[in-house]
Amino acid sequence: MYSIVYVCTGNTCRSPMAEGILRTLLSQKGIEDVDVTSAGIGTLDGYPATQHAVEISRRHQIDISGHHSTRMTERVFREADLVFALAENHYEALKNMPGAELKLFMVKAYPESGHNDTRHSVDDPVGGTLEEYKKTFEEIYSEIKRALPEVIRRIEHHRQAS
Repeated sequence: MYSIVYVCTGNTCRSPMAEGILRTLLSQKGIEDVDVTSAGIGTLDGYPATQHAVEISRRHQIDISGHHSTRMTERVFREADLVFALAENHYEALKNMPGAELKLFMVKAYPESGHNDTRHSVDDPVGGTLEEYKKTFEEIYSEIKRALPEVIRRIEHHRQAS
């Protein structure tokens, strides 16, 4: 099964929203056999998504209420086929992992590799207002929707190669 992981810091805001968005968009295209998850470079396992992240996602018919944080580990990275960093520091933390040059991308730069700079980072809304979460959600949604054809192409290529 093809595996995609979104990575942020605490795995309670940006990456769970991204996970929910991609799952929903793939489902709308009839693609159900993809494992879409998320992880945090600075978290422990088990924290719920923030209430604002749950609320903004729910407003878009995306349910992340059952989300619990996962710590990004070498194993999570190794088992993923595609890893999306939501900010420069996440990319920097992962760029030396084995295989990173083939599967690690900034969400706002994909499908181009590299671009690990602040202009390709999604701001962290943690501790912010519902309006800030809405802005972050919309930015992530726009980037995932833009990249969706290339993500689907990679999934289909993987299926054909398997």
